[in-house]
Order: sequence, then structure tokens, then C-alpha cells
Amino acid sequence: MLLVPASQTLRTLRGIQQPLIVPPRPSRPSIPLEVKGVVYTKRWVVDLLLDLSGYRAEANLVDAIAVEPAAGEGAFLGPMIERLIRSCQRLDRPELDCRDSLIAYELDDQSADRARTVAVKVLRELGVPCTAAESLAAGWVHTGDYLFESGNIEADFVIGNPPYVRLEEMPEETAVLYREAYPSMRGRADLYVAFFEAALRQLNRTGVCAFICADRWMRNQYGSELRELITSGYGVQVVIEMHDADAFDNEVDAYPAITVIRRQAQAATVVASAGPEAEGTTARTLSAALGAIARQESLALPRGLRAALVDTWFKGGDPWPCRTPEQLALLRHIEEHFPALEANARVGIGVATGNDGIFITKDATLVEPSRLLKLALAGDICGGTMKWSGHYLVDPWNGDGLVELAAYPRLREYFERHGPALRKRHTAAKNVRGWYKTIDRVTHSLAARPKLYIADIKNALDPVLDHGETYPHHNLYFIESDAWDLEVLGGLLLSTIGQFFVESYGVRMRGGYLRFQAQYLRRIRVPAPTALSLTQSDELRVAFRERDRQRATRVALQVYGIGEREMEIALGN
Repeated sequence: MLLVPASQTLRTLRGIQQPLIVPPRPSRPSIPLEVKGVVYTKRWVVDLLLDLSGYRAEANLVDAIAVEPAAGEGAFLGPMIERLIRSCQRLDRPELDCRDSLIAYELDDQSADRARTVAVKVLRELGVPCTAAESLAAGWVHTGDYLFESGNIEADFVIGNPPYVRLEEMPEETAVLYREAYPSMRGRADLYVAFFEAALRQLNRTGVCAFICADRWMRNQYGSELRELITSGYGVQVVIEMHDADAFDNEVDAYPAITVIRRQAQAATVVASAGPEAEGTTARTLSAALGAIARQESLALPRGLRAALVDTWFKGGDPWPCRTPEQLALLRHIEEHFPALEANARVGIGVATGNDGIFITKDATLVEPSRLLKLALAGDICGGTMKWSGHYLVDPWNGDGLVELAAYPRLREYFERHGPALRKRHTAAKNVRGWYKTIDRVTHSLAARPKLYIADIKNALDPVLDHGETYPHHNLYFIESDAWDLEVLGGLLLSTIGQFFVESYGVRMRGGYLRFQAQYLRRIRVPAPTALSLTQSDELRVAFRERDRQRATRVALQVYGIGEREMEIALGN
């Protein structure tokens, strides 16, 4: 198998070649990673995951290689051992034939010893003699970092619940090594992204990776490289959203999902949603129902399970908005029949300063009047209309670039007074001569243009019209268009359909708030401005002015050709 430096993996190779590259095995970090907040998976979820992956006692598991990358207290390891030994007994082979069939990892000796104790206990309960049980457990459980020690082993199965650790919570030295070894870890990624990449690259030609994990990577920007890796050479077989299911022994903030990904060409995908009632159904019944969906057979779904077969999967690094099968089906239908918002509008984000305490003021006499720009903040639109709060941007830009401070004595005195703080900023370190610049350049023509504002964090899509009086701050997104009457477009976005798009593409944060991002807003589908009738346009305009979501929704459903109940089901109501 070809080895190249991992730092070159995504820079030099794209497409189907990408999965053929495995990361090197660099030195383990000298500062060990301490995994906190360990989450234990419930048995019914473990059994479901094992069934869906094909890790069943009826199969020949003895001659396969299964990997558990983070053994923990044995939530997966124990059931995997049970199935492996039963497979061995069914084949009438000696238990010691299984010595190379299973590999589990734990970071330190103490944790590994606990995992070995679990393994011995399960083996003894299955009738394996003590000496053989201890020998097998000692050989199966490895002390080491899976991400640095698994690269030379090809596996038929990689199964488990990878740890959730944000990169910024790690020692810097450790985080750097992980990033170098796993190029899919971009931005503010979680460690589980590296576990996915390691597992996928470890699979043999027919291998399968089956994880239960937080699902943010399916939609977040930091998951785009991982999604591209998967879609370039693997097949997504099953995705089960489990936000409302009782999947873990302890309460967690994560929104979990099961994913089953095999090294094969992409075919149809089973997309499902498991609710609280699913726990009362056996894993074998749940997996049988999902298998019937995959084979397009007619079978009544058990309580708590909703599922559908999706014929085409996503391409490249596009987000995977698949919380429920009904939601995904409706979304794909709309995407096929309506253009993206950016076809007739521009979506952007306001100015980031690098130090709001210096660049934002309410003092209209602080510097020269021409160096103050009316600034809109998220709080200015919270009431549904634009009410400027009196904040200004201390503006260092003109049409040609940064202004010459010598031409503005009061601005120069103000910036020089705050010079030490301004020069400490990262953007100033990269541009010594422009130490007083904001992170983003100001485009002054935007201030005079009508535009819709959308706050970056909110529980509902709530566009507000600025008539061309202010410039947006970094916590506001804006939409401007020469083709749209912005009040009509605002009515569409105010409707339940507008909310549906953000629910589909966006990510919910702790506390239930939605994170709005330009990448998601640009993907919203709207009809061409000329496709609406005069009556529809008038109704949407009035609904927007009166902040009447129900009125906007009635018209929008008509425009999109969607039934009210269809939309309610897609939104999970």
C-alpha cells in the first residue's frame, strides 16, 4: 500500500485516489491525551450497530479482523466477544483460533487492564477455560493510541463509539500531531473526525465502519474534508438519526447518529430516525426492518422507527442534511425543482474587527465624522424591524484601501492611543503597516443598499429589512439582490419553508439555538423572482411587513407546491 506524507494527502490528491492513502505512523505525542466525558453506549444500540455492520454470530467472524478503537468499559468489546466466540463454536473451531480476530485499543495500562478484565469475564461466562480466556484477552486489548498505531492493519470491521474531544481542549503538541496525521481534521474539528478517517483508511476492500457518534460533522464546515473522503471512495449504507433516542447510559449534549459506511461504490442509502420507543424493540427486529427498506421490500416499521431509501447520495464535501427520512426526501425534491438563493441574490457576512471594544463606539464625536459608519448589530433586529442602536464602526477604510492616518488627526490620535492592543491582533501581526485595519475590508457601497439582515444565532429564521442605512457587523448575515423585491423574498424566508431549509442545513447548538451560516443560507432554494404571481408577491410582502408567519407560510406552500401536512411531518411535528 502506497505511503505518502499525510500533510500532502488532501493537497495533492482528490477524488477516488484519496482513500488509497493512509497516514504515516508518527511518534506518539509526548503529552498524552486525557479523554474526558466518556460516554457509554446502551446495549440495544450496540447490538443494532453490530447487526447493521454484519458482525453476527452466523457469519465466520473467526477469519475476519474486527477493531474496537476505544474500548472504554467494554460496551462494544463485550458483545463483540460474545458474537465472535459463538461464531467460533458454531464453526466447531478451538477458541484460540480467535486470537487474531479482534483488536481493541485503550490509551493507558490502567484502562487497558479494565478492558481485559471485561474480556476475561465474558469469555469465562461463555465457557472458555481460564488460561485460554486470559491469553485471548491479553492479545486482543492493546495499550496505545488507535490513531497512531492502527495504520498497518487491514480490517473487515471497525466498530464503536469514538471519543468526543475538541482540538482546542488538547495539549497543543498533541493537536498538531493529530492534524498532521489526519488531514480531514480541519477548523475546530472534534477528535472523532480523525477516528472516522483512521477507520475508513484501515478497511480492507470490503470492510465496513460502523460508528455511533455526534452528527455535527455531517453538516458543519469542519466535516467537509471527511465527507469528501467518504463520497470519493466509500458507500454510505445506513444513517440513523438518534437525537431523541435513549442511546447512552448517561445524559450527553451531543446529537448522535449511527453511520454504516463500507468500502464500496455508493448505492442507495437507508436514512432513518429512531425515537424513544425504539429501545423497546429488539435490535434484530430494527435491523431486519432497515434491511427490508434497503431491499425495497414491504415491511411494517416497528414503533419508534421511521425510515426511507434515498436513491442518490451527496457529492463531494456537501453537507448531509438527513435528520429524518421525510425531511431529506422533501429537501431533495425542492433542490431538484428550484434554484439556489444565490442564483439571484448575494449572501455575505458583516465586518469582523478583531477588537470590537476599540472599533465600535456610540460616541459620534470620537473621530472625524467621515470615519464613522453606522453599524447594525444583532440586537438591532431582535424585534423584527431594524432599529439602529446608535453604534458606529470606527472606519479605517476608503475606496482605495486603508486611509492615511495623517489625513485624519483625531482618528490617528485615537488609534495610536490604542496602538498596543491593536498591534497584538493576529491580523496586525500579518500586516505591520496596516496595524490599524479591521480583519475585513469595508465595502462602503453596501451600507447604502437595501438588504435583509439575519442574525447568526437564533432559534428561527427571522429576516429584517435594512433600507440602506447601516453596515452589518460580523454577527449579522446580509442578503442583497437586484432581481428580488426584498420584502417578497423576506416573506418567503419568514415562512415555515424558510425555517425548513435552515433546520435541514444548519446545526443546533447547546440550548437548541440554530447557527446560521452563509454556506447554508446560500443553499436555500427559492423560485425565480418572476415565477411568483402578483397576488402571491403582494401577500408575501404584507406578511413580511406584519411579521405574519402563518400568512407567509400559506403563500409559500402554494408557491413550492407542498402540502401543509407534508411540511409538518418533514419538520418533525
